[in-house]
Amino acid sequence: MAQQKGILKIKGTMNDMTFYKTADGYLVKEKSEISKEKISNDPAFVRTRENNSEFGRAGKASKLLLNAIRVPVQNARDGRVFSRLMKEMMRVIKADATSTRGLRNVIDGETELLRDFDFNATAKLAATLYAPFTALIDRVTGVLSIDLPVYYPLSMIAAPAGSTHYKINSSGCVIDFTREVYTTVDFETTYLPIDGVLTAALNITHQLPANSTDPLFLFLGIQFFQQVNGAQYALRNGAFNALNIVLVEGV
Repeated sequence: MAQQKGILKIKGTMNDMTFYKTADGYLVKEKSEISKEKISNDPAFVRTRENNSEFGRAGKASKLLLNAIRVPVQNARDGRVFSRLMKEMMRVIKADATSTRGLRNVIDGETELLRDFDFNATAKLAATLYAPFTALIDRVTGVLSIDLPVYYPLSMIAAPAGSTHYKINSSGCVIDFTREVYTTVDFETTYLPIDGVLTAALNITHQLPANSTDPLFLFLGIQFFQQVNGAQYALRNGAFNALNIVLVEGV
């Protein structure tokens, strides 16, 4: 795969060469001579069909998870979040030890492998929020909770320059990857000052359906703001906001 050089940036196909744009710039590759029909039917491409099937399954699962937390993730994501999540979802699918190749899936895989995934790789939660917290999932009652004891914001939050306030946000969700449906409960605090005053203890509780047979996910994040003349503005369009999968309980 080659990278385009020069002033003109081309997209499209010309002389059996495909030009396209990615996050890494404008790239070029030789057009494949293998037809779609051959890949779909030729026995020589059975491994390719199996890989494509599982890759497509990972894509659907990744999109479903992102949709399930659409509210918080739109304020804390990087430009590669989908591809990074796809990579982790493939790990989940490949951990399926019961299904045959090509039929491996998320439910029979290990969704716990998604724990500690950061949706914004440039602002990881572990490097932003240093205050200790406890995360719990009770499948029987359907209660997902996070307990954040008292802390001093100035010493326990790595706040970016220019920020004056922050919000703690959390989501709890149950996802049925087979039927492609989900239930999500979101929470966020009010604007909290970044100062040297001890905070109050924070207990976040999400009530989801009891005794669910689907994977349960618990998310925790932080958003930064700058106060100007009494109004709050998102700092640099959320470039420093963090969101992390702090706990997962599979099936």
